[in-house]
Order: sequence, then C-alpha cells, then structure tokens
Amino acid sequence: MKKRIAIISTGGTIEKTYSELSGVLANDANVLDLMLSHLRLNIEIIRFPLMNKDSLHMSEADHALIAHTAHVLSQTCEGVVVVHGTDRLEISGELTFSEQKPIVPIVFTGAMRPWALRSTDALQNITEALFAVKILPPGVYVVMHNNVLSFPGAVKDRKKMCFVSKKKLEKTSK
Repeated sequence: MKKRIAIISTGGTIEKTYSELSGVLANDANVLDLMLSHLRLNIEIIRFPLMNKDSLHMSEADHALIAHTAHVLSQTCEGVVVVHGTDRLEISGELTFSEQKPIVPIVFTGAMRPWALRSTDALQNITEALFAVKILPPGVYVVMHNNVLSFPGAVKDRKKMCFVSKKKLEKTSK
C-alpha cells in the first residue's frame, strides 16, 4: 500500500511566478501541482493549498494556522510536507514543534529561487522533502539542499542562503 503524504502549500519563493505585465515575481498562482507532475512518485499525495503568501507577509495567525493544519493532517497521513517561504519558515517550524509532539514526520521545505526560473533549487528540495518524510522518525524538520535539520534550532543563514543549526550559526558569527 502506498504511503499517504499530505502536502500543505503556503506560497513562498518556491511558488512565485513572473508577471510580464508588472515585471515582478509574485505569489499569483499555485505551481506546486505542475512541479509534482514532473516527478515519478510512489505515494498517495493529499494536497492542501492553505494560502499563497510570501512568508514575509505572514502574520502570527498564519503561522499558527500552518502549525495547526500540519498537526490535523498528521492524524490521517503518514507524513506531512509543508511548502513554505524560507524567510519566516523557522517561525512556523518552531511553532509546529512547540504546539504538540508530532506522531509522524512533518517536513518544511522551500526554495531560494522560484521554480519558474531556470536556475532553481525548488524541484530538488521538493523531491528531497518527499523522500525524507517517508524515512524520518516523528518530529519537525526542515529539508533543503541535501540537508535535514530538526526543530527546535534550525535557522536560515542569510549569508550562505541555506538552513543551519542555530548553534552552528552562533559559532560562526563570533
């Protein structure tokens, strides 16, 4: 039997598209289904489009909704992937960890460059997250750029444009 994996989409850079009319990248369309159609997956995906926002525009209520939704979906699935903007991903990850103890893996992922651009990390990160959610023990994680970090303590290193442990970032900034 195929594993049931829930995918919550919240927007973020990974789902930004370019508007020729305005000349900007924005969260105007949901591209996650198109991305998933390029993959050969042996899982049952339960899609849950929650919102389509740049994480810089998320409120505390948005972060709470993401954490709550991840825990609700974890009751009926064997894993949850949350596609999230990287700028405030750690807020949702920390809140998801602190809300209640997960009974399945909850994996956050995103991208530093939109899927719509030629040079992007989006498809790699989605693929890694879908694999990781199948093999990790229950917990809350961020999976990007061939790394798995657990919450609490995963933060975005804005200089290196990747996620690292908070302890490691504090050591390198001294």
